[in-house]
Amino acid sequence: MNDTLVKNSDNNEWFKQRLPWAMAIVLVVFGALFMRLFYLQILEGHEYRRLSENNCIRLQEIPAPRGLIFDRNGRMLVDNRPSFNLTIVLKDARPLNRTLEKLSQLMGVSVDELKSRIAARKSSAYKPIVLMHDMDRDLLAAVEVHRFDLPGVAVSVQPRRQYLNRDVAAHLIGYLGEVNLKELKSAGDAGYKPGDFIGKLGAEKTFEKLLRGKVGGRQVEVNAAGQVVRVLNTVDAKPGYNIYLTLDLSLQAKARDLLEGLAGAVVAMDPNDGEILAMASSPSFDLNVFVSGLTPGKWRSLSRNPFRPLENKAIQGEYPPGSTYKIVTAIAGLEEGVIDENTTFFCPGFYRFGNRIYRCWKRGGHGNVNVVKALAESCDVFFYNVGHRLGVDRLAWYAHACGLGRPTGIELDHEAGGLIPTASWKRKRTGVPWQRGETLSVAIGQGYDLATPLQNVVMISAIANGGLRYQPMILKRIETAEGRVVRQLRPKLVGRLPVSPKTLALVRQGLWQVVNGKHGTARICRVKGIEISGKTGTSQVVGRKKGETGKVVRPAHRRAHAWFVAYAPSDNPRIAVAVVVEHGEHGSSAASPIARELIKTYLGEKSTDMKLVVRQAQAPAGDRGG
Repeated sequence: MNDTLVKNSDNNEWFKQRLPWAMAIVLVVFGALFMRLFYLQILEGHEYRRLSENNCIRLQEIPAPRGLIFDRNGRMLVDNRPSFNLTIVLKDARPLNRTLEKLSQLMGVSVDELKSRIAARKSSAYKPIVLMHDMDRDLLAAVEVHRFDLPGVAVSVQPRRQYLNRDVAAHLIGYLGEVNLKELKSAGDAGYKPGDFIGKLGAEKTFEKLLRGKVGGRQVEVNAAGQVVRVLNTVDAKPGYNIYLTLDLSLQAKARDLLEGLAGAVVAMDPNDGEILAMASSPSFDLNVFVSGLTPGKWRSLSRNPFRPLENKAIQGEYPPGSTYKIVTAIAGLEEGVIDENTTFFCPGFYRFGNRIYRCWKRGGHGNVNVVKALAESCDVFFYNVGHRLGVDRLAWYAHACGLGRPTGIELDHEAGGLIPTASWKRKRTGVPWQRGETLSVAIGQGYDLATPLQNVVMISAIANGGLRYQPMILKRIETAEGRVVRQLRPKLVGRLPVSPKTLALVRQGLWQVVNGKHGTARICRVKGIEISGKTGTSQVVGRKKGETGKVVRPAHRRAHAWFVAYAPSDNPRIAVAVVVEHGEHGSSAASPIARELIKTYLGEKSTDMKLVVRQAQAPAGDRGG
């Protein structure tokens, strides 16, 4: 009993000794809580009350500067300039109707129009909606003057494209447009949102991922009207990569000038690596009209123009290749043993097959013709004979091997594949067997044959460089905004021509004679000090009616297209060119002067008077080969 009392007494004494310490700890904790509450509610209460009431901490996006575009020599093609965009945050624009009425008066558009723009781009109530891109200075000044009467309305600055050369290389460079619903869905988690701009055509579209950059952001404090009070934190945007195209700006501008007033296309390529030096399609258009959005009237004028300015004829225009296809027929005939360097056919000016007469362009005929002379003077009868002996399927095999009848693989959207017919293709398409007479037309590049200027320049480049077929390329290198090289592009070899050195030498001799021979069809293309080799072509839009003979005068829209393909210098080619002039009639008079001037420009010779070249291209011509 005494032991128990002693033990309880000891416990009470231990508790009494520690109780003050426990109370002290409790007091310290409560004191700390009290001091913190005092600090938050008394000392900083006004600040936090303001933040709470106005919900004023927001995240704002910082747009990334889009990468710049340069030509192969570092000359700028596309720059960025500041654009002032009018935005509205619905949560702050209270009362909304009153704010919109005020904006309507300043902008000169109806309230209903503003509401439709909001509905089209509506997202979070706290995120800004773009009401107008690239506003002019007068509206900018008006908005700034009335900013306190426009709650939730702000002006943001965003980089906007500036195309420095307007319509030069418009189809190759391309333009931007506001992202649509389909593009938003296909982009997935790429970070696009309504109101963003995205590449719509050409290099701007092809290299969108390289050019776009990475958006940044900042944490800001805003007042009750949504106006920024201070910036709390910033994450800088990352600019897109700069890209250098293979394009030569001087040559491209020359091509544009040469095609002025004409409908057609020009492609110039380095035959040794496939780099596109120039690509022009005419008529062209000013890229800058797309920057701020096209008016309905301007869009109608472009889209309904019968000369199709929005079409890149260099890669989308499909034309009968005319006599330029005789290069394929010559290669096929020589490689298949149907002809050799000594084979001759007599040309009286026509070729009789069955009960039909197939005419040569030269009414009096060329006499006895071998393959070199046939190429030089573009004798149809010679190639009728070769085509008849080969058949359409063997011709088609060699045409495909030369790069015709399928897309080249250039990094541009909507490239057309052309058409190289076969017997099975016709039966599948029409249900009718191939007729042997149709092969005669195909052998001279008429009939069902279709080719693009790009395909033709790939073919003539392979002839020029010894038989190597390169994939055309438009991107030369990629750099960071600071100038560090990220990637240097290399040529891509995609095939070889199925030709022996002997065949290639004969064909090249014939192409040299086209320009430099006494009776060559492109003698007008001669340049002192530069040897050019090439092939003219004339592709019929409509055939002759039964009973038509001699020269037939047709309306402009029914005249033949004019072709010319060439390379220079003949012994050490540095440039290959394909030219097509729609309804130009004769390659010799309409297309070859354009190629001549391009070659002179690129190889450093003084060019001829431009007005003379245009007159030559537009002047009516007599019966001239190709």
